[in-house]
Amino acid sequence: MSGYTPDKKLRLHQLRELRRRWLKDQELSPRGTHAAPSGGGVGGWPMEQFWSKFLQDGVPWKNVIYKTYQHSSRIFTGDTILATGEVIPLMKEFRDQHH
Repeated sequence: MSGYTPDKKLRLHQLRELRRRWLKDQELSPRGTHAAPSGGGVGGWPMEQFWSKFLQDGVPWKNVIYKTYQHSSRIFTGDTILATGEVIPLMKEFRDQHH
């Protein structure tokens, strides 16, 4: 099998023409700036709107995390879990790692 079949030649010629036409269109088309809309308000990007609301002070998710942290029970080594009777073991010491 040497060379291309007539179908393959036609397909390659059509692709080459399409590519050239596309490149020519790219060169001649006007290019505008793609800047983000100003402000994070109603007209801003959706992700900007999300993060601006998410990171505000007094947002409910922050209060839930803080309450959980403040009211959680402290577990130390040597403590016994009443439900299972399991004793919390001592932590391993790694001499080569400084924490």
